[in-house]
Amino acid sequence: MTISKSLRLAIAAGALVLGSAANAAALTVYKSASCGCCGKWVEHVEKHGFTVTVVNVDDVMAVKSKAGIPDNLASCHTSKIGGYVIEGHVPAADIKKLLAEKPRAKGIAVAGMPMGAPGMEHGDHRQPYNTMLLKSDGSTAIFARH
Repeated sequence: MTISKSLRLAIAAGALVLGSAANAAALTVYKSASCGCCGKWVEHVEKHGFTVTVVNVDDVMAVKSKAGIPDNLASCHTSKIGGYVIEGHVPAADIKKLLAEKPRAKGIAVAGMPMGAPGMEHGDHRQPYNTMLLKSDGSTAIFARH
């Protein structure tokens, strides 16, 4: 059985698209080894289809500084995926939306550790919070409300 050149090209193109989608779903998380809520957040994103590599670091603030995270948006862990930075307890759905929309931005962040955010669950206790878009020019905008 011979495969035509056009079919081989279509198969190769499909493999590239699938490979790109898989790479886009690979998340690297920088966190303190002792942080329990970070581990719960990792479980959350894994349950939503992300492949996660955890890097335990002694100085998470240095990671945030290098990634350009402003102090007012800092949380306990910083992640990278698809050329974006993800700061804090961002819901997996927001990460998927970011990767689908591909805005010109540094990434998204959930400031602090709001109760009810992924990894910060405590029964029915919830506090409203926003996922913020970190624009390339340093400004921010609301990306999602929770």
